[in-house]
Amino acid sequence: MSDSTVQPERLLQPRVPLEPEEFARLYEEHSRAIYYLALRFLSDPQKAEDATHDVFLKVYRKFNEFRGESSLRTWLYRITINHCHNLRQSWQSRNVVTTTDESVWENAAARVDSPLRALETKELGERIQKALDGLSDEYRLLLLLVADEEMSYDQVAHLTEQSSDAVRGKLHRARKAFAVLFQQTA
Repeated sequence: MSDSTVQPERLLQPRVPLEPEEFARLYEEHSRAIYYLALRFLSDPQKAEDATHDVFLKVYRKFNEFRGESSLRTWLYRITINHCHNLRQSWQSRNVVTTTDESVWENAAARVDSPLRALETKELGERIQKALDGLSDEYRLLLLLVADEEMSYDQVAHLTEQSSDAVRGKLHRARKAFAVLFQQTA
């Protein structure tokens, strides 16, 4: 399914609540992508799961405020990004050190053929996450939206309220910074 989950005519009717069946389809279609975006942003599976639930609760409560000026996917990502940013800025996130749950990498590694390959996959995932964690929120977000979510520069520009040229420039610097941080994890 795509953004057609919610009928286009619904987008033109502000103040109309989201029906439970529509919400269920919306959740089914987008929850996995929202979870993975939150996971990459927060580096903690439990926080990402909680954030996903919080995001969809906000979506359900605030759907009547969706004006249809962007795609539904973009609106969902904006809510997720704002929510994750707020979580990272909270007192608890600034003062409590957490590490990525090892089970994330172990589960990913378990799907690989050989034990050596599983270890390599786990180590690579940990290095990638460590490098992402070392980036500024803005650079991490740009890399995640373009690489993981495969969004175009124009979509990212709209989502982050920047010009496409600004996104290109910042993404170039983000990739360079990521490469440096990734090399330092070796």
